[in-house]
Amino acid sequence: MEEATEQAVEAAAILGFDPSDPAFRADPYPHYRALAAGGRLQRTDIGLWVATSYELCDRVLRDPRFGHQPKNGGLWRDIAERHRSFLTLDPPDHTRLRGLVSKAFTPRLVERLRPRIEALVDELLDAASGETDLVSALAYPLPVIVISEMLGVPACDRALFKGWSTCLARGLDPDFLLPGEEIRRRDDAREEFGAYFRELAACRRARPRDDLLSALVRVSDGGDVLSEDELVATCVLLLVAGHETTVNLIGNGALALLRSPEQLAAFRARPCDVPAAVEEVLRYDPPVQLTTRAALDDVELDGSLIERGRLVLLLTGAANRDPAAFRDPDRLDLRRYADPRARGREAPQHLTFGHGIHFCLGAPLARLEGQIALRKLFERDVALTGAPLAYRENLVLRGLRALPVTL
Repeated sequence: MEEATEQAVEAAAILGFDPSDPAFRADPYPHYRALAAGGRLQRTDIGLWVATSYELCDRVLRDPRFGHQPKNGGLWRDIAERHRSFLTLDPPDHTRLRGLVSKAFTPRLVERLRPRIEALVDELLDAASGETDLVSALAYPLPVIVISEMLGVPACDRALFKGWSTCLARGLDPDFLLPGEEIRRRDDAREEFGAYFRELAACRRARPRDDLLSALVRVSDGGDVLSEDELVATCVLLLVAGHETTVNLIGNGALALLRSPEQLAAFRARPCDVPAAVEEVLRYDPPVQLTTRAALDDVELDGSLIERGRLVLLLTGAANRDPAAFRDPDRLDLRRYADPRARGREAPQHLTFGHGIHFCLGAPLARLEGQIALRKLFERDVALTGAPLAYRENLVLRGLRALPVTL
C-alpha cells in the first residue's frame, strides 16, 4: 500500500494528475478539465510540459521542431534501437520506413477487407446470446482476427498474441508507472514477439503468399528494402496497434451509445451517418488518450521556452474535449460530424489518430472495423446488465476490461 501511494505521488508530480485514481480511470475528463484550468500549457514539478488544449496539441503534432528522440526527453521510456518502429522515429528514417510500409498497407487493401469484416462480425455476434461480455465476444476477437489474417498469421497462433500484446500495450505507459515485474514482462514479450515474426518472415521469403507479411518482405523502393529488424518492428507495431486501439474503439463506442438512449436511437435511425457517428465516439472517449513529443531544438510554445530535449505530453483526450474547439464538448453528439453546416460551426478533426507526419497509418482499418461492428451490433437488441464496469490500468490506451451486456 505504501509503495502504491509513493508511486501515485510520483506520477502526480510528473504528469500533473494521478492515473491510478479509480475516479480517473472511470472518467478522466473532469480531471483533464481541472488540470486545464491552471493553463493550457503547464510545467509539472519534475519538468514535464503538459498541453491540454486542442490548438497546442494540434500545433505540436504538426511542428517538425518536435519529434521522437531516442531517450524521449529522459522521462518516459527507452526503446532499444532494433525494436524501434517508424512510429517512434524522426525524418529521414521515419519518412523512409513509413513510405516503404505504405506501399504494402494501402487503402485499396483495407477496402478489400469489408466483406470479410462484415462476415466476421455476424459470426461473432451470432455466437453470443443472453448475458455476455462484449469485449471478449466482439471487440477483442474481431480486430485480432482481421490483422492476423492480413499479416498471414496462422489461426492456431492467435492465442499467443493475447498475452504478448497485453504486455506491450501496458508497456506503452511510462516506466515510472510500471512495477519492475511488468517492465520485465513487456521486454520479454517484445523479444518473444520479435522471434516469432523473424521465423514467420523467413517462411514467407522461402514461400511467399498473398498476405501483408509477404508484401512487406518484398517491398522495395529503388533498391531500398526493410531490414530484418525493421520488418520485425513493423510487424509487431501493426499487430499491436492494429488491434489494441480498435478493441477500445468498439468497447468505448458501444458503452457511450448504450449510456445515451437518445443518441443510440439516432444511430439506429440513420445508418448512412454511421461513419460520422464513429468519428464522434472517437472524439468523445478516444482509445488513445495521449502522446509525447520531444523538442528537437529550443522552441517557444505559447510564450514558454521548451528547451531542446524536453518532453511535451500532449493530452489529446483533453484536447478532444476542449471547449475552445468543440461546442458542448462533454456531450455525445452524433450530428457533430454528420452535418456541420446545419450546426453553424464545423467541428475540427479530432486528434485520436494524431496529426502531421505520424498520423495513424491504420486509421482507415480501425474506422472500417468500428463502423461495421457498431452498426451490426445495434441492429440487435443490446442492453447494459448494470454490473460495475472496470477499466484496464493503461494510461496511454483507454479501454474496458469487460463490457457486460445482454444480447
